[in-house]
Amino acid sequence: MRKVSIHSAKPGETIAKTIFLENGNVLLGQGVELTERYIQRLINLGIDTIYIEDKHTDDIIPEDAIRDETRKHAVDAVYATMSGLMEKSVLKRRTSIPDLGLTFQKVFGEILTDLSSRRDILVNLCNLHVLDGYFFHHAVNVSVLAGIIGLAKGYNQQQLMELGIGALLFDIGMTQLPKELWNKRTELNDEERQRIRYHTEDGFNLLRSQYNISLLSAHCALQHHERYDGTGYPRQLADKHIHEYAQIVAIADVFDALISKRPYRDSYSPSEATELLFAAGNSLFDVELVKLFLQHVAVYPIASTVTLNTGQIGVVSAVNPLAVNRPTVRILQEPDGSPVASPYEIDLYNKEFVSITIIGSV
Repeated sequence: MRKVSIHSAKPGETIAKTIFLENGNVLLGQGVELTERYIQRLINLGIDTIYIEDKHTDDIIPEDAIRDETRKHAVDAVYATMSGLMEKSVLKRRTSIPDLGLTFQKVFGEILTDLSSRRDILVNLCNLHVLDGYFFHHAVNVSVLAGIIGLAKGYNQQQLMELGIGALLFDIGMTQLPKELWNKRTELNDEERQRIRYHTEDGFNLLRSQYNISLLSAHCALQHHERYDGTGYPRQLADKHIHEYAQIVAIADVFDALISKRPYRDSYSPSEATELLFAAGNSLFDVELVKLFLQHVAVYPIASTVTLNTGQIGVVSAVNPLAVNRPTVRILQEPDGSPVASPYEIDLYNKEFVSITIIGSV
């Protein structure tokens, strides 16, 4: 399969990877044939890329960081919790939520089992969801990315669980916002922007009132918008005054937000997002944590369509953990635009191809 822009998808092509609704249910499943109507519907729902089947890449299968079943369980739990909180009165929101901690211990336990079973911890996020599902899928992606950093740092089981639960629930304070503000797609005014900033403290107060959630997990909600140079909120903390869990969640939050389509902008490619993160090292984020994170992110994920400086177009068929920015690419189109009769691969990590670089990707 290969990943392509929705705007280059054609009727008759077959969906190779399931696309999900906001609650984790299936919108369009693997094997569905695209029609003009389906393509337009996906565009209207905010899907900007899809995976399609292709005889030249049918053996290229992107492996998500976690299993589809695990992701569905996690999204279901986040959706049920967040949706329930949005519907409750402010008074009821602030009371204890029975079994919240136990529910998310189980959810992150499944995520951690999947992450720990991988041969390496090089992440390749390849889930697809509608724009309205961003809030719920984003929480799961942040927990996956945070878990990968925690594993790379050698955290013990308790630390991983504290970090993972904090990452799944870091934005729970958003449920305290008025629904019309939470769903707003136009530019915010100063008063609305200030109200949204309170979600960090709202989330912290909600989580710390739960008897089965660690106070350190609650600090992920409180501090995930603090910045290394002291320019964040709500308390303008800097450097080591920000808990490491919150710093990890902040990096994961920003990365996944960048590579996701938002109402006000298109998504960044993973390579663009990693460049922005690295540039923010020791200003917005601890540069050592950023470096560790970037060692475990596929800059050019498997099945991505890429353009080379030679003018050739191909699909990433393998990623080298030793050089995540120099993958193996299966060439499908030559510089003159002609399709390749027999696709061939070039390993950009090989010294023979040192002059060839990727200049664009989907």
